Amino acid sequence: MAKKGAAATLWHRSTMIMIIILILGFGTVFARLFYLQVYQAEELQQKAVEQQLHDTTVSAKRGNIYDSNGNILAQSITVWNVVLAPANFKDSDEQSREIVAKGLAKILDLDKDEILKKTYENSYYVVLKNKVETDVRNKILEFEDKIYKENKISGVINTIEDYKRYYTHDNFAGSILGFVGSDGQGLAGIEYEYDEELNGSTGRIVIAQDAHNNPLPYQYEQKVEASDGSNVVLTIDENIQSIMEKYVRETIDEFNVANRGCAIMINVKTGAILGFACEESFNPNDPFTIASKKVQEEIDELPEDKKAEAENKALNAQWRNKGISDTYVPGSVFKMVTASAVLSEGLIDDDTRFTCTGAYSPYEGADPITCWDSSGHGIQTIEAALCNSCNPAFMQMGFMLGRKKFYEYYVAFGFSEKTGIDLPGESDDVFFNKADEPAGMALMDLAVGSFGQNFKITPIQMVTACAAIANKGKLMQPYVVSQVVDSDGNVIKNNEPKVKRQVISEEVADQICGMLERNAKSGGATNGYVAGYRIGGKTGTSQKIVDEYGNKTDDYIASFCGIAPCDDPEVALLCYFDTPDPDINYYGSAVAGPCFRNIMNEVLPYLGIEKVYTDDEVTQLEVSVDDYSGMTTDEAKSKIEESGLKAEIVGSGKSVIGQNPAAYSNVPRDGTVVLYTDKESTKQRVTVPDFKGCSLSDVNYLAATNDLNLCIMGSPAGNSGAYAKSQDIDPGTEVEPYTVVTVIFNQDNSIE
Repeated sequence: MAKKGAAATLWHRSTMIMIIILILGFGTVFARLFYLQVYQAEELQQKAVEQQLHDTTVSAKRGNIYDSNGNILAQSITVWNVVLAPANFKDSDEQSREIVAKGLAKILDLDKDEILKKTYENSYYVVLKNKVETDVRNKILEFEDKIYKENKISGVINTIEDYKRYYTHDNFAGSILGFVGSDGQGLAGIEYEYDEELNGSTGRIVIAQDAHNNPLPYQYEQKVEASDGSNVVLTIDENIQSIMEKYVRETIDEFNVANRGCAIMINVKTGAILGFACEESFNPNDPFTIASKKVQEEIDELPEDKKAEAENKALNAQWRNKGISDTYVPGSVFKMVTASAVLSEGLIDDDTRFTCTGAYSPYEGADPITCWDSSGHGIQTIEAALCNSCNPAFMQMGFMLGRKKFYEYYVAFGFSEKTGIDLPGESDDVFFNKADEPAGMALMDLAVGSFGQNFKITPIQMVTACAAIANKGKLMQPYVVSQVVDSDGNVIKNNEPKVKRQVISEEVADQICGMLERNAKSGGATNGYVAGYRIGGKTGTSQKIVDEYGNKTDDYIASFCGIAPCDDPEVALLCYFDTPDPDINYYGSAVAGPCFRNIMNEVLPYLGIEKVYTDDEVTQLEVSVDDYSGMTTDEAKSKIEESGLKAEIVGSGKSVIGQNPAAYSNVPRDGTVVLYTDKESTKQRVTVPDFKGCSLSDVNYLAATNDLNLCIMGSPAGNSGAYAKSQDIDPGTEVEPYTVVTVIFNQDNSIE
């Protein structure tokens, strides 16, 4: 019985152990299954889907960028990504792999052996080359057709549609448009600022496959269409931009400007930027090539170990939008702000006089600060002080205001904050010690600050402040994008003109506009004058003091800021050149003034602003001559004199067989038309003298004594400081008598 009882106990224990093992084993299995099917179900399902589905991205088409007239400046054109599907090759088909690799290598200009290696990858999607042009894709399609017909090879090559950014005018508005990276992401300018709107949403193509990337026995494909990006419409006018870029480049070349230049034109009533030229800029189609030949030549001369750093520095410099990212000392252009402040505070009137002896000590114990005219300007009104660009007079105005009020107007005109223009990289101003007392400056800071020295602002801040004066004292928000329109044509963003604040009264604004107009007619800004338009302007010649690396320098910045037309201003324009060659000229009047004039001379007619001539200007107007061929000499002479011109008859004939100037060309009023009456008379020639450097009276004398008609451009006639800068016919050229020679005049002075 004892043995039987022991056996039963052992059996019972074994049974219990077995039951426990079963419970633990199956319990663990059931617990694991429960965990996998409940807690990890979603995660595992996702992994299964990812393993079974092959996902291909479909690129979205980036939106276009248009100018204000609807001209395309940037667009995405169709290109193709060449993709290999190695898994579709038969395992033992070495010949097919060789044929495909050799053919694609030739078409794509790739290494054949590298392609051959890729044919052995176990995949349906191996990229060989991205963004090939349509002509290359056509060659690939022809190759596919050929290898199918000759070798029955199919399904191993694919071309997938993609997009490449293309800028329609190459070296045009680069600093505004910016550029995109290889992934299509905006890296600068509008492309960066409006990247989200332009970019769109990528699509997807999903197909089913097994763990070895082979197709599953059932058909499955799902396509999510890409959503195209929105289009951006700029306030920039392509024609105005082209004009501005042309003259900024010419000025840089003429005065050997070392550190680029820019011009900004703004609609004073809306804040819309009509043109924004930053030269020397870059080609958005090729942004990683240095645009300046001079800079590239300097880099080429460097040791090899220095070139990479220099190239990187040069690229970053050309990508910077100088008009908003660089700060500069504004110089005498800022005097329009100081004048606005003292008039607004009622500190002066028409009877107030300022004395300039050639130097001025702003306070007791201070070293005298000299005027640009060391002989002094004597006693002058505020208008005369502005036209003379007299530093001592403006120091006196600054001390009338005091530090607190001076800084209040500095803030009111928008210099203490970014303008908020819709472009990336805008810099803050650099104004003495803003963190200190309300004014944050010493007395000497106030003295030099009153005529625009010792603090730094951005060009966009300066032209926006000038526009506020032209806009009856209203400071506008500047902007370069007028609309964002989706791919279906719906406007999703519309930038409307926005008044930030009333800075000065309408009365004071009108006063300053009148002063700026008189400055352009007969003061220091005559180089920016355009006959027939009521131009107002102010020159600026500012010393940099320190360069961009903090080193002391004697370099200068030449600028000119003005408005037109002064009776009802439409536009303000700032021309700004960083470090012109001092051996040529560095004054704002000589460097930036002609650039301003040339731009306005072409842009104002384009904008439909009509010319209104003064009485003096009327005497300089040109007259269109008729065709006098076949007329008798008496008849032709009578018609010429009726039009306000003189006639000179050459030859012994009785009727006209030729004339100079030619029919329907323009001749200055009181000019002369030569009438030829025989063949011998047509052979006469005169030699064009060298007018350059001559005064207006000397130019008139030379033209008269050499039997030439003279067309004057530039500074108004009668300006004693004007000199001939250039002429359209080279000296020494032999021409017919009374040919019209155009001579361009500039103001010969060093007004700051």
